[in-house]
Amino acid sequence: METWNRDDDEAARAAHSPLVHDFGLLIKAATRLEQRIDTVLRRECAISHTMFEVLIRLCRDPGEEVSQRRLADDLTLTSSGITRLIDRMEAVGLVRRVPAPEDRRSVLVEATDRGRTVFLRAAAVHAEVVEKYFVAPVAPGDYRRMTGALGEIGKALSDT
Repeated sequence: METWNRDDDEAARAAHSPLVHDFGLLIKAATRLEQRIDTVLRRECAISHTMFEVLIRLCRDPGEEVSQRRLADDLTLTSSGITRLIDRMEAVGLVRRVPAPEDRRSVLVEATDRGRTVFLRAAAVHAEVVEKYFVAPVAPGDYRRMTGALGEIGKALSDT
């Protein structure tokens, strides 16, 4: 067994730093909330959280043409990942692929009637989970400050 040295002390201090701790709290909470949402959506709506995110994107602006490439970028998925996801969603009737009118090499994705119906149910389920585990535990003033701060963090990250 190795002996304890000065590098070990520095490493331990770094591992216990407030920044590491605080960021860990954010990641742990976000991960657990995403897992909770995914579990409930699968149980109640038979879709994954990622499928729900696709449906949000497709239902947000009716009539907007959304390519698989754009979906991959928006959801930070690889092109093969979005292809497999859209394959699964298409197989159960949630979305359909249509050729892009201006570019035959590009494929657009749109929600089907069934996809919109499932999305509406999933949106209600999602809202219940978010309310219970993201909104309710935080005082109203703190909630507004927290979401404002998260928006600022997102903006800082998108500017770089």
